[in-house]
Amino acid sequence: MAGVLRQVTAVRYVTPLRAGGSVPGVVEADDLGTYVVKFTGSAQGRKALVAEVIVGELARALGLRFPELVLVHFDPAIAEHEPHQEVRDLLNASPGLNLGMDYLSGAEDFTPEVAADFAVDPLEAGRIIWLDALTANVDRTTHSSNLMVWPTFGIAPPRLWLIDHGAALVFHHRWDASAPDRAYDFRHHALGHYAPDTRAADAELAPRVTDELLRAVTAEVPDAWLTGEPGFATPDEVREAYVNYLSARVKASGAWLPTDFPSRAELAAENALRAARTQRGRPDWLKRVPDLHGKPAAEQDWSVHLG
Repeated sequence: MAGVLRQVTAVRYVTPLRAGGSVPGVVEADDLGTYVVKFTGSAQGRKALVAEVIVGELARALGLRFPELVLVHFDPAIAEHEPHQEVRDLLNASPGLNLGMDYLSGAEDFTPEVAADFAVDPLEAGRIIWLDALTANVDRTTHSSNLMVWPTFGIAPPRLWLIDHGAALVFHHRWDASAPDRAYDFRHHALGHYAPDTRAADAELAPRVTDELLRAVTAEVPDAWLTGEPGFATPDEVREAYVNYLSARVKASGAWLPTDFPSRAELAAENALRAARTQRGRPDWLKRVPDLHGKPAAEQDWSVHLG
């Protein structure tokens, strides 16, 4: 079965993005587009790319903002100028089909500092959290939001864009060990303090996640990324397993729907208490070192990589 994601060919490797653990790269393609590419040779493996496609295309189908995904034909020869051996090893392990996401020029990370002054509608926050809960995405926290603000210049208002769903669909790492009604802890979700209306989101979105939609979304995943899955004879059997699991999870939303989120003040108090405990446990000489626990090492500002 084949989907309809566009296919492009990478013609220029620009730079690696070291803020992400998978070390994606910015590439230019033969359609004159620029993409952030996640590679099949990364440590996260192909299941991360499968999750990116399924969750990203589901988000788009439900009306959430998510950059276009494309399948990128990549020849490591175009990156022979890359000076770092570990990046070259990754690229050399990733010939053929990889996954690209449209590059949002000038996009800014949705950090706690940005969030402090950024307005998010409760229903929009609820929709995003509902999608994360449905797809078991545990990687959209206050300190690692995997949300971007774009555009950041011009007359168009800045909006939230979802990115990076490689850590979602955790059930596909152990198909027989995760029940569809399993709850997840979303207390520290990046949008939890916006009074998210998850009940309204559930009423709106759940009826739209049909088996037909799920089959259309899973059809976008290339066969090569599903071949060889233990317990399944064909890629289509794997696709049907995703459809069955997510369909059952939609029907069980009453069991996992997150509704109880801490306020900004409660989160700040939790963080202050944790920082105080950490400080008390430090030796005297270390107490002068700033506590960066739980904070990202660097912002993911894509615009700095294109000059």
